[in-house]
Amino acid sequence: MDQIPPPAVTGAAMDETLPPRRGRRFLRIALSLTTLVAGSLLLWQMLPRGLAVELRDVRIAGVEAGVFRDEIVVRALAEPLNSIMLDAVESGRVEEVFARDGQTVKKGDLLFRLSNPQRNLELLARQAEHAQQISNLANLQVAQEAVRTDHQRRLGDLAFALEQNEKQHARNARLARDGFISTVALEESQDKLAQARRALDQERRGMALEQGVRQRALNQMDQAIRGLASGLELVAAAVDALAVRAPSDGVLTDFRLLVGQAVRQDQPIGRIDDPNRFKLSAQVDEFYLSRVNPGREGRVAQDGETYPLRVGTVYPQIKEGRFLAELVFTERQPDVISPGQGMDVRLTLGQSARALLLPNGAFANDGGGAWAFVVAGDGGHAVRRDIKLGRRSSTQVEVLAGLAAGEKVIVSGYASFGKAERLRLTD
Repeated sequence: MDQIPPPAVTGAAMDETLPPRRGRRFLRIALSLTTLVAGSLLLWQMLPRGLAVELRDVRIAGVEAGVFRDEIVVRALAEPLNSIMLDAVESGRVEEVFARDGQTVKKGDLLFRLSNPQRNLELLARQAEHAQQISNLANLQVAQEAVRTDHQRRLGDLAFALEQNEKQHARNARLARDGFISTVALEESQDKLAQARRALDQERRGMALEQGVRQRALNQMDQAIRGLASGLELVAAAVDALAVRAPSDGVLTDFRLLVGQAVRQDQPIGRIDDPNRFKLSAQVDEFYLSRVNPGREGRVAQDGETYPLRVGTVYPQIKEGRFLAELVFTERQPDVISPGQGMDVRLTLGQSARALLLPNGAFANDGGGAWAFVVAGDGGHAVRRDIKLGRRSSTQVEVLAGLAAGEKVIVSGYASFGKAERLRLTD
């Protein structure tokens, strides 16, 4: 016979089956857990989130619509447009100083004089050698002139002998035709005539050959003397170079020689600056290297007047984040200007245009122009947001995307924020 299963027990019946003390304990635990979870959620919501940053440590600016002026302001120093470096061609010791630093000099003015005993001795030796060679040349010329005179005398004697033999042979020929002398006597006179002619020709050839040898010797000696004269001029010029003169008109700069000071060859000893014409040398941020090119225009203001400039030379070598650009005045320059004087130059990089603008600040470099911290509407926190920046000037940054007019952005540096995505702004 089948067994009938017992009836199912309901929850209420179950509660009735539990002991009263155990049920109350279970309820207390459930209530405690619920209260703990709710308190934790409330506490988590009440806790501040993000990196804490004090408002006084940051600079906040608003995005505004306006006109972007594509120009930068750079600090430039005035330098002479033309300068000539002074150095010592010869080494030596300073014997006399005739000028001083900052003095205006004329071309040819004596600046200082050096002493170099070795150069003086070399000059004396070259002079003695040159004089000796001139004396040798004179002696050779005298000797050759004596030899030439002797040859001329011998030529004269031989020519006279030939003339006498010609006359004698002519007489013998007439006498032989008349039968007064024999044929043998005529032949003898003819042989003497031929011998006289050969002697004269040999003397002439010998004299010409000897004359060529003597002339080559004279030319070689003369060339040697000219070489000695050139060397003597060089040594004399070196001695003259011990007295240093101004190569052009101008103002002496960095000239501080003292009597008794040793000067090395090619040692810089100062320069001569053009006192009337100047250029400006500016250190420009490397960000503008691709935009600052020769021919760019600029201007500088002084005493209520504006003077136009043009970029003359750009040196692309980067040093400490900056490169050097030289600017020249295109028209007139300020009436009062001194070497080393600082001036603020406005350099135009492009045309002005309407755009969303932010003040230029360190954030543009720290974020690379790709992101920035945007302040929320409550002003209590700032969130990192991707943006896109365009052109920059000394005071403005062009906003291309990611921001709207009226929003506020932290424009000071981000280096201290690390990799934070959210900032909590506190008073």
